[in-house]
Amino acid sequence: RDFNERCAQCSEVNWGLTDGGRFYCRSCHNVTERTTDAANSDFVCNSRIQTISKGLKKQEKTDGGCEWYVCEGFQLVLKKQAESLEALGVCPQMKDEVLCNFWRRYLQKTKQAYCNTSAGETVKALSVCDSSTDVDSEPETPSPLQLLSLSESEGDLQTDSSFASSISKVSESTSVCSGSVDGSLYFMKNRKEKLRMTMPMTLSFCYMALLWLREPMTLSDLLRFVVEGHIPYLNVFQHFPEKMKLYGLDLKIFCVESWPVYEEVYNKMLELAAFLDLPRFPDITDSCFLHPDMLCMKYLMEANLPDELHNWTCRVVKKIRIGEADFLTLVPGNKSTRNVKYDVLAAAVIVVVLKLLFLLDDHYEWLLSDFAEERNKNNKEGGLYFEFKKWYKVIKCSLDVKQKKLDEERAKYLWRCEKVLFYSDNKKSKVLKRRQMVVNLQNQFGKLSGSVLPAEKPNPSSFQLSWSEENTDGSCFHGHSLKGVLQEKRGLLTVKNPDYWLCTVKLCNEKTCGHLAHYREADFPQSYHFVIQLFSFLLRIQPSHIHEEVCVIEHKLFNKKLCKKRKYNTGLRK
Repeated sequence: RDFNERCAQCSEVNWGLTDGGRFYCRSCHNVTERTTDAANSDFVCNSRIQTISKGLKKQEKTDGGCEWYVCEGFQLVLKKQAESLEALGVCPQMKDEVLCNFWRRYLQKTKQAYCNTSAGETVKALSVCDSSTDVDSEPETPSPLQLLSLSESEGDLQTDSSFASSISKVSESTSVCSGSVDGSLYFMKNRKEKLRMTMPMTLSFCYMALLWLREPMTLSDLLRFVVEGHIPYLNVFQHFPEKMKLYGLDLKIFCVESWPVYEEVYNKMLELAAFLDLPRFPDITDSCFLHPDMLCMKYLMEANLPDELHNWTCRVVKKIRIGEADFLTLVPGNKSTRNVKYDVLAAAVIVVVLKLLFLLDDHYEWLLSDFAEERNKNNKEGGLYFEFKKWYKVIKCSLDVKQKKLDEERAKYLWRCEKVLFYSDNKKSKVLKRRQMVVNLQNQFGKLSGSVLPAEKPNPSSFQLSWSEENTDGSCFHGHSLKGVLQEKRGLLTVKNPDYWLCTVKLCNEKTCGHLAHYREADFPQSYHFVIQLFSFLLRIQPSHIHEEVCVIEHKLFNKKLCKKRKYNTGLRK
């Protein structure tokens, strides 16, 4: 209370204390370097903050474990993920200054910590629950879900000293067991009231922090590093301390048996940013890695396409004004603007440019390829013309190999955790002995069958496909020329063929339909489908998401012509 300086970030005087003795602003959650030895009374009474930060206080005599809460488990997961991202080269500020503040804000918004709430309301609510459960009236006894929804309607459960007492009451009224104190309470929460923490949301937190720092890592890169094992996500609970016993409902919370989905992680990130009332994110300018011009350059290199295509992608970005900071920067809760998926946007721009130059109608691109092939045979002194047919064969061969390897790795993936889970010290020796027997048998059968040992996980890389101009087999197309498809007109290079086909004439209503455009492989040329499939593999997302973004870019690019066509058709009807 004696610290009266204004916050450097929001200019408010509303300070609290962390466990480390540093002041943090309750308004914007900015943590200062100023420390104090005096304990704040508001902070001392908040036992939840001490439990989350220092944790694992109360020892259980029965199984050698200790009390822990679900939010503590998620905090450990976020810590491990942040440390892994730092090891990959992310800014060190991410964990302590950005992600930590986001997590604190979430705990405060969900009233699990950093908040002041009276315990009397919770006790009153629980007394109502207990009075409603009578042994003599079993048919009328409400379910645990109904009991908890009633408690939440009467008072807040996730607050300070009332938090633990309410959990113990609920645990006694249910037969569901878990290693955490509030495992059963986690599944009984009303989903409509607040964002319930899940494992995919840990990745949403990480991506939100990466986006705030404008780190050179897209969401597709983040999810790919998760699948490759560079970022803890699958079986991450094996990194929990041994005293944090994990069983029962805890396994449903922290045990993941599916790969993270791009759309789910992205949408949860948008919900989180709005829920936390975050301000406008730092501007995405043309010098940022997430700018379309920068990402297009990366994906052109990875897709083994000519460098000259980058000039055309920049022209398209400038033409439809999708490279401006106001368009690219995330503003949480702003429903008037369309949220940008930076990697998908860049891939869609490249697809549109390929359609502008090569049409991708299963006919024109092959004619251009035949012309370029004849020219390259007769004139070997000048630069090589780009051959779409040769590029198609090289990419398809490499893509098939990579896709087959990815499918095999996913099929062989062992979802079982390497760490042995035992729930009592008495059973520890038996469980370890049984696991050792299983491992020995697997090794013996492996030697008899001649099976190959699983390969080590690859080193993390931003590129999945790499091409070098030093290769003598001509498999690299970066330096090839586009002169075969361009012509000079009034001092500018333009496309020889003026035709263009739209993926869809009219966009759907996203609110009613759920999508702006629909994609079926049979409805489009094979060349177009191949290009979509290539970027679908690179981004590890469904082809329909890239196709939808292509349709949006096309309608922005040809907006004037489409408006004239609509007016002409309306006049004919009249």
